[in-house]
Amino acid sequence: MKYSPIILFFLCLSHLGWGQQSKYEQEYRITQELFPQKAYALLSEYLDRAKRIRFYKEIDSTKESYEAKFKKGRLRYSVEFDIDGTLEDVEFIIKKDDVPEETWHNILSYLDTHFPKFRLRKIQQQHPLVHQDSKKTLHDAFQNLILPHINYELVFSAKKENRFQTYEALFNSEGKLVKLQKSFPPSYDHIQY
Repeated sequence: MKYSPIILFFLCLSHLGWGQQSKYEQEYRITQELFPQKAYALLSEYLDRAKRIRFYKEIDSTKESYEAKFKKGRLRYSVEFDIDGTLEDVEFIIKKDDVPEETWHNILSYLDTHFPKFRLRKIQQQHPLVHQDSKKTLHDAFQNLILPHINYELVFSAKKENRFQTYEALFNSEGKLVKLQKSFPPSYDHIQY
């Protein structure tokens, strides 16, 4: 049976759309002067008494963005802005004990069902931009408030199809999966937190 090259092309193309997304990420350290002024002006009041302040330009498989990373108090923050300097989200590293018990139970239930052998590498609490109010989103994140719109981002490795793969999973405040993607080793010119 002969197949038309056009039919084979569309068959392969449609097959690529199935399954999990993959994330390729590169991060380059930049100077404060190259960081969007609009973003820096919004963030500057939160940088008071912060340590290890670093600025990055991030390019992944879907978009470009800017990120400010720093340590304040005992938390390690990552504040992400789009290419125009508009706030996207605020994330900070947490421990599993910082996640509400019922939410953590739901997250573990999902992981145990789909990835019988997994190892957590990092958990972050994410405060996405809500109602286009950057100042309120920043205020809520730096107050470390547990709100109904926050997310939890997990980076973990798991054995799937007889090999280990790193994944990024985003869960909502109730522990329901929002997004899952394979994560490939990033190209960093700095040491990750």
